[in-house]
Amino acid sequence: MADLPRIAITMGDPSGIGPEIIVKALPREDISQVCRPIIVGDVGILKKTSEGIGSRNFHVMTNPGDISERPGTIDVMPVSRLKKDSVTPGKPTREGGKAMADYILKAVELATSGEVAAMVTCPINKELMNRVGYEFEGHTELIAHLTHTRDYVMMLAGERLRVALATIHCPLRDVAKQINKELIIKTIKITCRALDRDFAIKNPRVAVAALNPHAGESGLFGREDMEIIKPAVEEARDSGLSVEGPFPADTVFYHAVNGRFDAVVAMYHDQGLIPLKLLHFSDAVNLTLGLPIVRTSVDHGTAYDIAGKGIADPSSLIAAIKMAAGIAEARQRAKGSS
Repeated sequence: MADLPRIAITMGDPSGIGPEIIVKALPREDISQVCRPIIVGDVGILKKTSEGIGSRNFHVMTNPGDISERPGTIDVMPVSRLKKDSVTPGKPTREGGKAMADYILKAVELATSGEVAAMVTCPINKELMNRVGYEFEGHTELIAHLTHTRDYVMMLAGERLRVALATIHCPLRDVAKQINKELIIKTIKITCRALDRDFAIKNPRVAVAALNPHAGESGLFGREDMEIIKPAVEEARDSGLSVEGPFPADTVFYHAVNGRFDAVVAMYHDQGLIPLKLLHFSDAVNLTLGLPIVRTSVDHGTAYDIAGKGIADPSSLIAAIKMAAGIAEARQRAKGSS
């Protein structure tokens, strides 16, 4: 047990389903077999949440080395001490938003210092994060800022499909303006590096999705595919990477799911996430490639509409914890062999 990677798990918005999915996921034996999870959050909120789910034992810790050895115990590093009556499921508050951001800051601190091997994030309210002073589009951008990372890529992954995004949270009307050759080459290279290092896929095969219908139809439906994306793919291939495209987006995911490719680089958020969530709605994992730390996340939001009802599904969190543990182990093995 002592050799298993320690993983910091942020609680997310206290008013969302983060506390519930944590309380449901953490006692599981398949989690304790792969890592030592540490909740970065609020023990009072977790205890209150557990009252409606089932008895849980909590151990309050002061540092990541102070882990309980009792089976089934949930280790918590308290960052906030919110009043129980100040947090109502489904109703976000500024106080909860500040705590939500503080959990992320603490987990990044633990990961960058090496006190934990990885961090996993539960869902946050992006608008609330901005309201309490963190003007970022989401988790990914905030963590990249905190780790001084300029080049990073968002990937969504499940057992059958992995999708990396060239652009992330931007209006659809701005996608074509943001796409350029350098961005696509960077996304391909970071994706290939992560597949090799973190997923142990040697010589990974990556497909690149086109921006326009029918990959532009030789310019009839847009020139970005032939003038930007195709030259980027060719340059990445010339550097030694196994990459193909651009493929029409209405067929490329079919080929990836059937084993032809290890990942697909999509041009924009919904292009990649619609097929991904069609296959992995409950168990998809969001991970940030290119960071100096390991970070995975659930692939869903705060779900205020069901918060506090005891019906939230912890599957994505379970998958995110297991993936973080696997990546941490892979990086440790690579470090030991170098």
